[in-house]
Amino acid sequence: MTNDVAMSKLKGKKGTEVKLTIKRFGEKKLLSYTIVRGDIPVTSIYAAYMISKNIGYVYINKFGRTTHVELLSALALLSQHNCQGLIIDLRGNTGGFMEAAIRMVNEFLPEGKLIVYTEGRKYPRTEEFANGTGSCQKMPIVVLVDEGSASASEIFSGAIQDNDRGMIIGRRTFGKGLVQQPIEFSDGSAIRLTIARYYTPSGRCIQRPYVNGNDEDYEMDWLNRYDHGEFFSKDSVKLDKRLRYSTGLGRPVYGGGGIMPDIFVPQDTIGSTSYYTSVMTKGLDILFGYKYTDQNRNSLKQFKDANSLVNYLRSQNLVEQFVRYADSNGVKRRNLLIQISHKLIEKRLYGRIIDSMLGQEEYIKFINKSDNTVLKAVEVLQNGQAFPTAPAKPKISKKKR
Repeated sequence: MTNDVAMSKLKGKKGTEVKLTIKRFGEKKLLSYTIVRGDIPVTSIYAAYMISKNIGYVYINKFGRTTHVELLSALALLSQHNCQGLIIDLRGNTGGFMEAAIRMVNEFLPEGKLIVYTEGRKYPRTEEFANGTGSCQKMPIVVLVDEGSASASEIFSGAIQDNDRGMIIGRRTFGKGLVQQPIEFSDGSAIRLTIARYYTPSGRCIQRPYVNGNDEDYEMDWLNRYDHGEFFSKDSVKLDKRLRYSTGLGRPVYGGGGIMPDIFVPQDTIGSTSYYTSVMTKGLDILFGYKYTDQNRNSLKQFKDANSLVNYLRSQNLVEQFVRYADSNGVKRRNLLIQISHKLIEKRLYGRIIDSMLGQEEYIKFINKSDNTVLKAVEVLQNGQAFPTAPAKPKISKKKR
């Protein structure tokens, strides 16, 4: 049965019943369940917790209709734990509803600050301003971005950066900022016509440039950035000096597509090998994690947090079990490469099992402990450097008479 067929059988009118028969590891007989169909809640904030004594962390996966409400709930939760600084993680967030991004960034900006504007050749300039009702207008904030952060993520981070409201940490964002208008046809089909672009408060166009007839370069931009070394060195980032803009404090920012962070953190490649890339590309860590969890659920369910679970997993020689599993699934053992990538593989396997047993928030907590970008954000907040400062004026030497 394909996924499409399975989904068509499972989905149905709210309130109706569907009967499922489950084959579960460790159970001799098939298990039967009758489930009442209902609404499936789709959350967009995967984690909200205190990452240190007075610093809160929020991971936002996408910008949906409920994301602003979810953010307010997360902020209320963190405030109860004496949150005095905030990390907003938008890495890998491909965007969503612009309205959600505007409402969310409004929580951090004082009244009258420009959030974003749109403008097109035949589309008049439309501006969005903060209304002054935000609940965290003075809270120190750091926003994390990377090459997977796009669209609404770039509206959010661009508004924070251009208004000198907080520090942006990570790598240059994707560069997707087109306003599209759907036009429906009588047969039910539709096209999306680009009518305008998104601009940050300083005037930067979020959309990376493209030239008609040169589709390949545009589509391969992400790969070209990787090959050029942009993910690993700030000096490899190509900035168009002609597209220089200024924040409210006079700090230089550059157009040309995407948001360039204030603090660059390179992609961590320590321990990465061709073996590691091969097993992860095939998704064998995910499959092994599911299998191991199912086979050891009774032993694992006694652990209620990531720390205790990891302490147990360290004694289980997971990497060797995984290598044998990978070998049986077409990836041959490469002892030297496995030794180099041992810590990376181990961390990935621990994460998969934590996710399966304890949920996404515990998984994110575990990953963040060794995440260089997150650690840099914590350092910036602890050192009181979250609020940008105006660039120093050049000294004018006095000529001797």
